[in-house]
Amino acid sequence: MADPVVDYVVVKWLHIVSSTLLFGTGIGSAWYMLFASISRDVRAIAVVTRNVVTADWLFTATTAVLQPATGFYMIHLAGYPLHSPWIMWSIAIYILAGACWLPVVWLQIRMRDLAAQAVRTDAPLAPQYWRYFKIWVALGVPAFAAFIVIFWLMVAKPM
Repeated sequence: MADPVVDYVVVKWLHIVSSTLLFGTGIGSAWYMLFASISRDVRAIAVVTRNVVTADWLFTATTAVLQPATGFYMIHLAGYPLHSPWIMWSIAIYILAGACWLPVVWLQIRMRDLAAQAVRTDAPLAPQYWRYFKIWVALGVPAFAAFIVIFWLMVAKPM
């Protein structure tokens, strides 16, 4: 028979590791993509955007699924009421962060393609890249803030 305490500790560990990968990949990718773009070095931008898109699929997408799965299982194991305010707020803010992230994925793919095209043709980045870049930044700020708030809610569990 399974030990609920061991189950909880293992699931909590998975939750923490996946949140670290989710947030760490997101902030790291954003950092490099931001500064590669600001450099206006088309070759650097092409390499960084290609790697950011890959990292998003490998780490962000997988952990974005693992987070709610482990979170809901911990809620079940710990016996927290699903309607607890800190849980409801966490879910709502996580959905907000996801609503920011989904268009960011599309933008990053388009930005990657535009940068690759510029390298192939030895041309500057198309103006569309910079329009996408502004939207990418505008969506990244609330997503980052959302995760900071979620981390606080997970730690503090205010009632």
